[in-house]
Amino acid sequence: MRVAILADIHGNADALNAVLRDARQRGAARLIVNGDVVNRGPDSVQVLRTLLDRPDVTFTLGNHDDLLRLWHARSDALPADWFTDPFWGATAWSTEQLDRAGLLHAPADWPMTLTLREPGLPDVLIAHGTADHYRESLSDRSASARVQALRRAPDGREYGVLIGSHIHRPVDTVIDGTRVLNTGSVGSPATGDPRAQYLLLDATPHGWQVTPRLVPYDRAGVLARFGSSGLLRSGLSAEIFRQEVLSARSLYTPYWTWTEQGGLPRNQASWQAFQALRPATV
Repeated sequence: MRVAILADIHGNADALNAVLRDARQRGAARLIVNGDVVNRGPDSVQVLRTLLDRPDVTFTLGNHDDLLRLWHARSDALPADWFTDPFWGATAWSTEQLDRAGLLHAPADWPMTLTLREPGLPDVLIAHGTADHYRESLSDRSASARVQALRRAPDGREYGVLIGSHIHRPVDTVIDGTRVLNTGSVGSPATGDPRAQYLLLDATPHGWQVTPRLVPYDRAGVLARFGSSGLLRSGLSAEIFRQEVLSARSLYTPYWTWTEQGGLPRNQASWQAFQALRPATV
């Protein structure tokens, strides 16, 4: 069995199409999409339609897939001031696009986790973040005690392999005997390498074989569609998301943290100040 595990597509159809071609060429019989199909990029509708039309795809729920539904419902789970803050224009734009296409609630039934079981092999737990929360990071920096807690299933079984996404960088490490993997990001890597990232997982007599994939694609199309789609006109967050695709670096999260720490508004002035400071802080 060869399974392709991909995540964090973030509305980037060109990156997704490149990964789907690569997975097909390498004989993947099943695709597991580990959350964050939509939002950030201009192609959320196209990406979701492409995946929903395939019979070989299984999904888990990512925080961005859920965010758009919460946004549309004006959920109390989100801070009330977000709905009037221009900084969140890209989220509002993507929500409207999916709602118009009748796809906004497609993720409603996606589970938080999936389990892979093969006779004679350790069980594999897959979640966008962790089984406890889709925003919790799983990586080589995860604490040993936390990994040990996550590997214990409610039914008493133990998982030998934990697979997460969310952090936009690949990971393959062992923490106290548990193999910890991260898929990286298809549509918005944060490693400085713009190639689309995903994992191939093979069940073999010797254990789970993991093959990280880095797939080149032409970014010109998706970068242009930030403008032609109207997404860039939604505000500053769209501009930051475009810069992340261009640079293959995380910008949104460090900018958000920097403004929080300084009590600064999220606007063009603070974004320019952040950009001016960033070379000295990377």
